[in-house]
Amino acid sequence: MATEIERKFLVTSDSWRDAVESETRMVQGYLANNQTATVRVRVAGDKAFLTIKGMIRGAATRSEYEYPIPPADAEAMLKELAVSPPIDKVRYRVRCGEHVWDLDVFAGENAGLVTAEVELTREDEPFQMPDWAGREVTADLRYYNVNLARHPYRRW
Repeated sequence: MATEIERKFLVTSDSWRDAVESETRMVQGYLANNQTATVRVRVAGDKAFLTIKGMIRGAATRSEYEYPIPPADAEAMLKELAVSPPIDKVRYRVRCGEHVWDLDVFAGENAGLVTAEVELTREDEPFQMPDWAGREVTADLRYYNVNLARHPYRRW
């Protein structure tokens, strides 16, 4: 089974920008969201993916299955099947210590929100906390992208 262990934090400064390893614009929409799973389609640069995520188990663990799909199919799914407006963001990859963090700078209705995620191999894995990482929001459902699509940050 594919498993994702991820912790999410708010970003408190721009000091991470000097350490960017890559950046990718992403547009993603949600095709389904219920008690057991979320189904997402994402266009990331010139690639596209269909992702199924299970609900959180423990503090930060859930099932995750991701499959590449043709970008034209993803665009059609976003237009025809998404249940809410898509999320628009730029993802920056930034190394801190032994981990590469994903920083998402949101646009559109979620503009002003910047989050950072670190993927771990186990929930209790130690990691270096960057100086630009603030409050942890892993357990705050408002910061899940599926919820940001339905209840954008600008409307809080």
